[in-house]
Amino acid sequence: MARPRTRTKVHEAVLALAHEGRIRSITMEAIAARAEVSKQTLYRSWSSTGAILFDALLARSLDENGVVTLPDTGDLTADLHTIASAMVAELTDRPQETLLRAVTAQLQDDEALAAQYRESLFDIQRDAVARRLAAAGVDEPDEIAELFFGPILHRWLLRTRPFDDGWVRRHVERTVRAASV
Repeated sequence: MARPRTRTKVHEAVLALAHEGRIRSITMEAIAARAEVSKQTLYRSWSSTGAILFDALLARSLDENGVVTLPDTGDLTADLHTIASAMVAELTDRPQETLLRAVTAQLQDDEALAAQYRESLFDIQRDAVARRLAAAGVDEPDEIAELFFGPILHRWLLRTRPFDDGWVRRHVERTVRAASV
């Protein structure tokens, strides 16, 4: 992985290019030029522009120790509500939504990037929720964790309906009810 200073410069470059509205035309050459690094430096750490963009977006989700964390207050319903609300806020934040949709589109064609997404973000989040569910005595915690994340991602990906606080609350309630059956 690139040195922290280089990584920061590359993240800033790809995000700046993306915010300028040229997501589909971002190239390794453009990122390298903006970050003032060589293309070789980029390719040593990232396989594609999508991988760079994902890494830059992921960096926003990490704590000061470089770890993706989720709330664990001991109140499962409150924690799921916090997680769902944070996901919805991130997914629907106008500038970030465009970037997330671009990365999501690239996940469909780039198996390495999809694996990076699963390993670096989604599996960590899903497993953390599953551990919370298991600690609460829920049967099949992995499946209930997927049941929790699935409708949020489905609604966002397909733009089936808007999100609102009432939907988030009801979704968490449905998930907790399903976990209790």
